[in-house]
Amino acid sequence: MSQRALIVIDIQNDYFPGGQWTLANMDAAADNAARLIAAARSAGDRVIHIRHEFPSDDAPFFASGSDGAKIHAKVRPADGETTILKHQVNAFHETDLKSTLDRGGVKDLTICGAMSHMCVDAATRAASDFGYGVTLIHDACASRDLEFNGATNPAAQVHAAYMSALGFAYATLKTAEEFLDSRE
Repeated sequence: MSQRALIVIDIQNDYFPGGQWTLANMDAAADNAARLIAAARSAGDRVIHIRHEFPSDDAPFFASGSDGAKIHAKVRPADGETTILKHQVNAFHETDLKSTLDRGGVKDLTICGAMSHMCVDAATRAASDFGYGVTLIHDACASRDLEFNGATNPAAQVHAAYMSALGFAYATLKTAEEFLDSRE
C-alpha cells in the first residue's frame, strides 16, 4: 500500500451555489479535487473524505442529516474509501483520522477542500505538527468573503492570505496541474 494519502476536506453540498454557506469558486475547486481523486485512485493512494456536521439544532450549515451536509457528487467516495465524520474544525480533533493514517503507514498527505481559512488551515497545520509531509493543492480549495473590523475582505484575498501562511512553514503549495504533472 502506498505511503501517500489524499485528504478531501468538507466538499459538501452547502458550500455550492444554492447551499446554506456558499463559497467563492467552489465548483472550480471541486473540479480540481475530482482530478486529484482520480489520480490518487489510479496510483493506488488512499483517499480519505472528511465530512463535517454540526451537532446542534441551530447549525448555520451542515445540519446533521441534511442534504447540505452530504458530500458533493463531484467528489463522491468510491466503495471502500474511508469517510470520517467530524464535528470540529480540525479533522484530526476527536476523530480517528490520525490512527487511520498511521495504521495504513501513511507518511505523506495531499490536502484539498474547504474552507481555506478554517478546516483546510486547521488540518494542514495539525498534519504538519504530527510530522506528515504535506502538499496543499491551493486551487482545489475554496473560501468566502470575511468581515473584520468593519471591512469586507474578498474571498480571493482571504484564500491568498491563508495559502501564503501555510506555504511558509506547514506545506508545499501546488496547483492541481503542477501536482498531477509531477506524478507522471
